[in-house]
Amino acid sequence: MSADAPLLEVRELKVYFPVKHGLLGAVRGWVKAIDGVSFEIAAGETLGLVGESGCGKTTLGRAIARLVKIASGSVRLDGEDMAEWTGAQLRARRRKWQMIFQDPYNSLDPLMTVGDIIGEALEIHRLGSNAKERQARIKELLESVGLDGAHARSYPHEFSGGQRQRIGIARALAVDPKLIICDEPVSALDVSVQAQIINLLQDLQQQRGVAYLFVAHDLAVVERISRRVIVMYLGKVVELGPANAVVQTPRHPYTQALVSAVPEIDEQTQRARIILSGEMPSPMDPPAGCPFHPRCPMAEGRCKEEIPLLREITSRHWAACHFADRNASK
Repeated sequence: MSADAPLLEVRELKVYFPVKHGLLGAVRGWVKAIDGVSFEIAAGETLGLVGESGCGKTTLGRAIARLVKIASGSVRLDGEDMAEWTGAQLRARRRKWQMIFQDPYNSLDPLMTVGDIIGEALEIHRLGSNAKERQARIKELLESVGLDGAHARSYPHEFSGGQRQRIGIARALAVDPKLIICDEPVSALDVSVQAQIINLLQDLQQQRGVAYLFVAHDLAVVERISRRVIVMYLGKVVELGPANAVVQTPRHPYTQALVSAVPEIDEQTQRARIILSGEMPSPMDPPAGCPFHPRCPMAEGRCKEEIPLLREITSRHWAACHFADRNASK
């Protein structure tokens, strides 16, 4: 892979789930969870991914991690197409990427000690020539996330939510991955603990050069940690650009609504709240034209018939809206 090539390259990715009916399980339709998504992540970069529940952001992260089946498209990591890996090939390469899960309470096996949870990946990938080296590695990982090495002998129920998420981070770092998929890693934590975990992730990135795909529904959190941000709606990318540009001057009406919901300490800088009507349509039966038009306060006749292309509005700032050129919101 050349020095200028992205670490992760996703092209026209689609993930469809069958909807079955009857005793024989005949397929009567498809849920288009991810419908033609493309983006890149550079080595050491954090790309934020935001959207409402049901927009497909978690499914996207799981598809990249090969935890759900890809219908079509490509996911290239270090120049290799991950969709083509199977069996032993997939297992050997899994150490290149890891996941941090949303729920720190259910993502750790309660019957295993913290040392066993972190050390499991070391044994699977045969890292460390003996048990003593693995124990030293576990101790180092725990200390790197702000925990005591002696905690290796404890069980998950003995820790708070924030501490459990630190254990999850240590587990993800165990095999020195190049990419970590963070699936809403702070949404289940108190606000003060969220800040601690975000700071920890940023420190670890500086130290280790790891890249993050940071999935969240909170734009304020995503803006803080990310260099660039993707906004998803109904399985599609509707806006992509530098974090400050997407948050400060959103070009898609959906992004503008998300940004307006972020509270500001200074009332003078608080944007007028945009209340969207209705709910997100079913991904099994998406609307014709722009997928957002049934809820869009700016929709016109063209929006009901023509799907808007994701296009570059200003430098490195992309939006999928027919009227993005006039939609600058400040």
